[in-house]
Amino acid sequence: MNPWQKHVDDIMGKVLFDQQTLQRRVQELGRQITADYQDADCDELVMIGILRGSVPFMADLIRVIDLPVTIDFMAMSSYAHGTRTSGSVRILKDINDAITDKHVLVVEDIIDTGLTLKCLTELLEARKPRSLHICTLLDKPSRRLTEIPVRYRGFEIPDEFVVGYGLDFAGHYRHLPYVGVLKPEAYA
Repeated sequence: MNPWQKHVDDIMGKVLFDQQTLQRRVQELGRQITADYQDADCDELVMIGILRGSVPFMADLIRVIDLPVTIDFMAMSSYAHGTRTSGSVRILKDINDAITDKHVLVVEDIIDTGLTLKCLTELLEARKPRSLHICTLLDKPSRRLTEIPVRYRGFEIPDEFVVGYGLDFAGHYRHLPYVGVLKPEAYA
């Protein structure tokens, strides 16, 4: 076994969702999104990925949506290098294109307290999209500090620190093809 794999095995408490489970759920979400936006007479869906965590999820999701799709990205931060939100939200990168009168779907890796997403949705709503909805891979409602209307949810999870499939700890583990729970001693 190579040293990296041994390290991952040592810090991973358990696999929460394996690669097949993730792909199955992405397919289901893609079918649901396609049906909903076809019913809304959507000529183009603007998907805004929240960097960096949403990238693997969004890349898989756009491949299974059977509609004209454009993509853009935003980067926001509220974590720095810790495991808990700082409560302060910063916009690090804004979208490039206007969204006025367009159907917009924000794609997020995980919703925790909801503070970052609340700030983001208020900012985007001010730009007058035709519709604005949220799609998240993971939802951790036990940590919610503000109400967030999530239209598309991959999985609801308990209050555990997860990594993989875009989710990181201090910039690492995003590339893992599954979502796993870190052992507490790995981030203490």
